Amino acid sequence: MVIIQARSRRKASGGRYKSTLSKRTHMLGRTASLTKIGETRKRTISAKGGNTKERLFMVASANVFNPKTKKYEAADIKMVAESPANRNYVRRNIITKGTVIDTSKGKARVTSRPGQDGVVNAVLIE
Repeated sequence: MVIIQARSRRKASGGRYKSTLSKRTHMLGRTASLTKIGETRKRTISAKGGNTKERLFMVASANVFNPKTKKYEAADIKMVAESPANRNYVRRNIITKGTVIDTSKGKARVTSRPGQDGVVNAVLIE
């Protein structure tokens, strides 16, 4: 089934919008990559304007920024602690932007978008 990123055909009240525009190629979307914890798996896809995106499907480590030392360090990801996007992502260990992960360096908040950037960057908290 095609994913369309267009306005809903229904109003908040349940009424219908009469659209004069049909589905167009520029409205197409893709399914979410849902980055999980495991051996690194990624794929490069083409994006609009001749650009590329890296879809990260599985990842084992993150680039963690330590605010005290002002340095980045590589850290192994243990598990997902909390996720503002969806509480079920915690149970499934899915990483998105804003997710708090347990790493070998401590708890860190993800600042990158793994499904589009192809890398997990995070900042230590506490």
